[in-house]
Amino acid sequence: MILDITDVIKTINKVKTFETPIELDNFSSRLGDFPITKKDPVNLTIANQEDAALLITGNANLTLEIPCGRCLNPVPTNLSFSIDRKLTLHDGVATDDDMEETDYLIGFEMDVDKLIYAEILVNWPMKVLCKDDCKGICKVCGMNLNAGTCKCDTFVPDPRMAAIQDIFKNFKEV
Repeated sequence: MILDITDVIKTINKVKTFETPIELDNFSSRLGDFPITKKDPVNLTIANQEDAALLITGNANLTLEIPCGRCLNPVPTNLSFSIDRKLTLHDGVATDDDMEETDYLIGFEMDVDKLIYAEILVNWPMKVLCKDDCKGICKVCGMNLNAGTCKCDTFVPDPRMAAIQDIFKNFKEV
């Protein structure tokens, strides 16, 4: 959704509130594509502070389907975050002091979806699990161990004993 914020940028001490829908249907990154299953409209407040700074504040709530970190089943994950950006105004042009370039603000138009995309990146969860005691998948056959057990040999030898095991293998071959 593109918002025209010309009147906010050009009017000193102007404050304007927007309620806009999120048009993103999925979140794509290097990690993969994650569908957005639920999204509430974003409430944004944009304020021009004495023609020196542009403050963007708001809240967003959405739900993404992210695979479990152990068994890879999709997990509905709620993301709720606050938006708090401060841009410096120079001759009616807004620039971000922290990030040299703002891709969500071009001229007098703000792309809300690009702003939300950047906030999702910052608020991405470190690890998502379907349940705390998720057993994951078998390293041999790939079966979901939450659904049942497989008959694969999961014996992992102690790596400290690898040298001795090589000696035993040599004696068995002779």
